[in-house]
Amino acid sequence: MTLPLASVSAPELRQILHSAGEFALLDVREQEEFSREHVLLASCAPLSRLELLAGRLVPCRETPVLVMDDGPDDRLGRAERAARALLSLGYTSVRVAEGGLAAWKADGGVTVNGVGALSKGFGEYVECVQETPRMTPEEVRALMDDPATRSIIIDVRPHNEYRRMNIPGSVNLPGCEVTYRLAEVVTDPDIAIVINCAGRTRSIIGTQTLLNAGVPNRVAALKGGTMNWQLAGFALEYGADRPVPASTPEGRRAARERVSRVAAAYRVRFADAAQVARWREESAHRTLYLFDVRLPEEYAAGHLPGARSAQGGQLVQATDEYAAVRNGRYVLVDDDELRAIMTAHWLVQMGLPQVFVLRGGLEAAAPVLAPHGLERGPEPAPDARGAEAGLAPAEVARLRAETPEPLLLNVGASDQHRRRHIPGALWCARAYLPEARSRLPHAERIVLTAEDSAHAALAAADARALWPGARVDFLAGGNPAWESAGLPVETGMPRALCPEEDVWYRPYTDLNASREAMRGYFDWESGLVEKIRADGCAAFDVRRR
Repeated sequence: MTLPLASVSAPELRQILHSAGEFALLDVREQEEFSREHVLLASCAPLSRLELLAGRLVPCRETPVLVMDDGPDDRLGRAERAARALLSLGYTSVRVAEGGLAAWKADGGVTVNGVGALSKGFGEYVECVQETPRMTPEEVRALMDDPATRSIIIDVRPHNEYRRMNIPGSVNLPGCEVTYRLAEVVTDPDIAIVINCAGRTRSIIGTQTLLNAGVPNRVAALKGGTMNWQLAGFALEYGADRPVPASTPEGRRAARERVSRVAAAYRVRFADAAQVARWREESAHRTLYLFDVRLPEEYAAGHLPGARSAQGGQLVQATDEYAAVRNGRYVLVDDDELRAIMTAHWLVQMGLPQVFVLRGGLEAAAPVLAPHGLERGPEPAPDARGAEAGLAPAEVARLRAETPEPLLLNVGASDQHRRRHIPGALWCARAYLPEARSRLPHAERIVLTAEDSAHAALAAADARALWPGARVDFLAGGNPAWESAGLPVETGMPRALCPEEDVWYRPYTDLNASREAMRGYFDWESGLVEKIRADGCAAFDVRRR
């Protein structure tokens, strides 16, 4: 017998969102649906990938978790399905938002659109309060062309975004690296510094980071970043292979002097290794996030067990993608506290009440927090349970050749399916498999695939319940394994079994984005402050200059 699920009404939900206790609000619709409209403090955790996301977004199984979908019009019943999936994972306090998003709006609740709205709105708020200086693309171009003025453009995006497109001649110092490695690229206080990203948020935060650190140079944000640069008719560079400049002892000494002042001015708190060890012991009952804010390659070279890679700039500009729990503990880790302090001083201003820097950095804490040594390599893949039972690519290829009309279902991302997939594979987001069953009720042999085995294995378990008379398997290693085996692939989307709503295409990462989409993105960002004020659930604490 299926037990009834606990629920929470819209007024009760509002009270929880204003509370000081721990909670997580998970919106389990697909990302494109989420981007159209959602509750401000919700994290996007699509049912299609929920089991792969839950442990990272909500690491403590005792945290109260609230689950939301569209409401009565959600024909897939995703909130109820998600709640039962979370309960099966061991979460002990799961409630469904009664009436979903529809009930929230009917009760007068504010909604926002886009992805990362809280962090993006925070950047806009910082610009308003601190009056962050900015320059138009035309002003920056004139500055670059002026022989009497020395200037540098610093791109603060992650290196993969910088490589995709950047302003010619710019230097890449991602996120908090802009303070940490500044002395390596700016050797004179007379050099004018222009900070850019793809749009607005990271340019604002990067510029204000240097100003908060007391850098003597003239510093300004490029208004609108690479998108606005493009709209102004200026050329971009594609595929730049310039690495992030290496840090030096002299550069770190200069950074330490500035960063120490920031730590004092912004009341950054520290926790030593022994304290963090005690919090680890409590983590079954209270949320603890351990974020390594260094570059991904530094993280891969050695990190604390249980730490997640979260570059400082990205953690500030997309906080909800890393941590769904409000009011949980954040401990930030790096080599020598410097990048962690600069990241922490922003999270504190964002209104997060429990943010700490690991005292002494990685090496100092390792004897206590990593007694058996640092872990190496990138973050492990999500739970790959069942992956050992998958079919090898050669077995799937043989099955396609020998079995009449096997049903191949790709449940991975739709944009990845368009890029390449097994010939003849149909695409369907995992949450929509019940609808695929109604359209293809007589399938007898089914193979599921995705970008990773864990996702395909979960979908295969769903499919076995939906097609009880069929034999169901999944591709071990996913689509990358198929391609690595040299087997043929197709491109495009010849047949989708559900709406393509799983991916929100950001104009700042889409090389084919229209001018209208870029301008619309700017309008969205600049309108977020009023939305956040109207919602009232977030309390920013930004100091005026």
